[in-house]
Amino acid sequence: MQDTPFPSAPAVPPTPPIPLSALLAREDLALRQIAGPSGPGIAIHWAHTSEMADPYPYLLGGELLLSAGVHVPRAAIADAGSRYFDEYVSRIVAAGGAALGFGVAPVHDTVPAALVAACDAHGLPLLEVPPQTTFSGVARAVWQLMAQARLAELRRVTEAQQSLAAAASRPDPVPSVLRQLAQRVGGRTVLYGPEGTRVAKAGREGQPPEVRDALDALARLVTSRDRSSATDTVAGRHLAAYTLGTGGGFVLAVDSPHRVPGDHTIASVAAVLLTLLTGEHQSGAGAARSSALVRLLLGSPPEEVAPLLGDGRWVVVHARPGAQAADAVAASALGAALGSALVDLAGGVVRVLVPAEREPGPQRGWTLGVSAAVAPSDWPAADTQAARALARARATRAPLVRHGAHGGGRGLTDLLPPDEADAHAHALLAPIATVPALTETLRTWLSLHGSWDRTAVALAVHRNTVRQRIARCAALLDTDLDDPDARMELWFALRRT
Repeated sequence: MQDTPFPSAPAVPPTPPIPLSALLAREDLALRQIAGPSGPGIAIHWAHTSEMADPYPYLLGGELLLSAGVHVPRAAIADAGSRYFDEYVSRIVAAGGAALGFGVAPVHDTVPAALVAACDAHGLPLLEVPPQTTFSGVARAVWQLMAQARLAELRRVTEAQQSLAAAASRPDPVPSVLRQLAQRVGGRTVLYGPEGTRVAKAGREGQPPEVRDALDALARLVTSRDRSSATDTVAGRHLAAYTLGTGGGFVLAVDSPHRVPGDHTIASVAAVLLTLLTGEHQSGAGAARSSALVRLLLGSPPEEVAPLLGDGRWVVVHARPGAQAADAVAASALGAALGSALVDLAGGVVRVLVPAEREPGPQRGWTLGVSAAVAPSDWPAADTQAARALARARATRAPLVRHGAHGGGRGLTDLLPPDEADAHAHALLAPIATVPALTETLRTWLSLHGSWDRTAVALAVHRNTVRQRIARCAALLDTDLDDPDARMELWFALRRT
């Protein structure tokens, strides 16, 4: 069985994009834009070479697509009424391609006029690549510019983290953090109190009335709907609001003139610091959390400790960052975005215990697995559910997977008495039950519809290892895993264990 996954919507990598103008400014490339829109808003996320007549299935979005026109039929050049170029460009645009680079020589002497017209019609920037410039040279230049942008972003975020931490240690920590954040984003910051009033502010004055009203509305939105953050764009300005803590009512709002890579990370760090400064210790939440942890360490059961953390049911979230390894700051920022200070970082995975009513959603730059909502006594089981959901999310390249969301209901298994269903499951799986690697591989393989590649990604092993384990399972269980009835029965059994 072979999988060829295609994205349902354009996706872009977590690396910072580069403006098309920066690539055009490279004199060593001598690229020339001959069609389509131009300006600083056009961003390139990567470069890809393809000579396919339909490049759509091979694009992820944000590419500078490079082609020498090998795929172009002679009839399309000779026939002025041919729709070949119009369909070709429309497919690039539909896939989210950012620009097209057409190489002059060795196939074509000039860029076809019909291609120029199609790019103008569909709003796709078209670059002429001269004969002396290789496609590999263009791709290398893109990656060099991206590396420079990434380094600049990391340096900016690191410097901001240090300056915000220093501001939090001053005698007037809250105003100092607000001033430092406003300076770092080049805009204005506002701290709203539990009643929605502006209790502190910093940064540039002269905020237009419509921007001020929109910022107030955004702050009300994140508190009234239990959302951890929200963004908006008004009058050309980027607005963002972040709730502080897990119920104190404070909101941090940021008004910046531009949406710059790294701003969200910097604002999240400030939100974590302000959460610690604006009420957790004053309200007693910090003391209650410390007391809960001490009681757990001394042997108290989770259901007795849970009331100290808040009433209700909980979900466990497992998360991995999309690019760089997670660190303590990133983990804390994720916890703040999800609305919980109960965060653990170990083995590259961030685990967050979140009140179920907060309904964790996708987080930019992270892959999340979310458990079912459970009572405190079922926290260990929920931890396992979240781990499996994260593995599936990584295998399917989904930003978030919730436990049970992909497998339908449990209606058939509920037709049997639980004791009988459990006994049957344990008897069926007994030949492999003592080898956790086999049961987990079989579970993952079945959940991913027998995909060797996706199972290997989910389990972080080689695909040949997956094949060997599945073959071993088939032999020990004495069953044909190509038989859908056998797969179904095993899947129901695995869901009972």
